[in-house]
Amino acid sequence: MSTRLDHRNPLVFDTHELGRRPGALQRLSRTVDAPGPPAVLGIDGVIGVPEGRPVELDLRLESVMEGVLVTGTARARAEGECVRCLEPVRVDLAADFQEMFSYPDADERGRPAEPGDDEDENILHLEDGLFDLEPVLRDAVVLALPMQPVCREDCEGLCSTCGANLNDDPDHHHDAVDIRWAALQGLAETIQDGEKDNMGGAEAGVDEKQEK
Repeated sequence: MSTRLDHRNPLVFDTHELGRRPGALQRLSRTVDAPGPPAVLGIDGVIGVPEGRPVELDLRLESVMEGVLVTGTARARAEGECVRCLEPVRVDLAADFQEMFSYPDADERGRPAEPGDDEDENILHLEDGLFDLEPVLRDAVVLALPMQPVCREDCEGLCSTCGANLNDDPDHHHDAVDIRWAALQGLAETIQDGEKDNMGGAEAGVDEKQEK
């Protein structure tokens, strides 16, 4: 029976060497390119490992009764944007993971599975001795990433008034104007303008009388 997994995919691994012998171990190291959409390694629009960037994998494959237990660490550099000042952010991360890939003919207790027993869609299976690490890797990287990345812990962010970067100018500020005083000042200016108009009208009246 042909498998749906492609052994040429760098994130697909072959377990035939373990031979379904419980206790058998295999250690693997591999550097792969970070996949692109839809399997992005990161949080869309926030931070992640750019497509094509190297991801170093160190894996330990252990054969058990139910399948193959995969334990590993992924190391990569993630890039994103500071949530405070919007400057670029780079994070070196190490994401640990562990996942069981079950044999298709055995349930979680290590005995032959009955039809309809496996109703849990979250269980990952080996396919003709192969397993795809991509979904496990993606989940591990996302969990290892900061949800709100910052360029530095004491980042001051941007000025809420003009958008200036406060890290570049710590003394940056704007004179705050109390809106109540601003309203009174506007009223006073209106009154002054009215008085000027009245004075101008009065002076014009006097001039007219003098001419007569």
